[in-house]
Amino acid sequence: MADIRPCKVCNFTRQKSYGLVVPSLAELKIRGSEFLGCPSDQVTVVLEDDGTIVEDQSYFLCLPPNTKFMLLHEKESWSPLRKMDGGTAWMARESVILENDTVDALGLVAPWWGLAQQLKQDLASIILLSEDDLQTLVDAPCPELASALGFQEKKAVDLQETLQRVLDRREEERQSKELLQLYLKAAEKEDKQQEEPSQPSQGGAGEVDMPDGMEVDSASGFMSRTLMVLKGKTSPETRLSTEDLQMVASRGVEAMQQVLGWDSSRTADLLQACKAELATRLQQVQAVQSVRSTQLDSSRQAGGKNAQGKRTAARGRD
Repeated sequence: MADIRPCKVCNFTRQKSYGLVVPSLAELKIRGSEFLGCPSDQVTVVLEDDGTIVEDQSYFLCLPPNTKFMLLHEKESWSPLRKMDGGTAWMARESVILENDTVDALGLVAPWWGLAQQLKQDLASIILLSEDDLQTLVDAPCPELASALGFQEKKAVDLQETLQRVLDRREEERQSKELLQLYLKAAEKEDKQQEEPSQPSQGGAGEVDMPDGMEVDSASGFMSRTLMVLKGKTSPETRLSTEDLQMVASRGVEAMQQVLGWDSSRTADLLQACKAELATRLQQVQAVQSVRSTQLDSSRQAGGKNAQGKRTAARGRD
């Protein structure tokens, strides 16, 4: 019993992993192959973390408890674990067993599949995903995503809805910050003009920075980026500037229907969403203006009290 050692085994894709207690390297090959569902003959045992081949029983006994081994068969080979590719490294490892005349399966795998496999192993890793990865999962077909995650379809729907709310909230936060920055810049410019009324403005139209590549479509009057967002993004109203929202809201259903090439129902839903988003942003701007107005009133009242106190003190000295 003193020689029995706890350890872990996995296959070359790292998609299956089991804990074992074995007395020898030979027993590890036999029982590990049984757990992994593969034949035990012609098995090569390597260390999972660096690929070191383990063939000597004495070396096996020198390894610390709970060492993780990888069992390789035939054309399988060890490769390092790569986490930065969104969990798709295992697919690259699988492709090494394909023959030269076989179509690489990676070309047929949807981009969300690797992300789903990563979440299946560790759902907490969702906090490390980028917004592009989250959007990929949101756009994935729900039945296939549920199957890949091992979820019921209802749970997969809830997951996609949650991810969409996260994306919407992040976009709303960005829009709010942009609005606040624009307002603060405008307020700062107004204050400077009030302080220096005699000095002519040095800016003018030259101060407006137009992003490169924002060409205006002559037929619709919208910038190419705006049209791309309207036609190809989820919840496009959260990704448009306030000026773009005002343009969309002012056009009406029939005009926007011609611009987008949509049916009237879909176009009306988009206009309603844009108007609601525009109203929300205007409320945010009004709230900021109200706070600033309150701060200015408080500052003026404090300045008046200080001036009155100085006059009272001067009369007392006289």
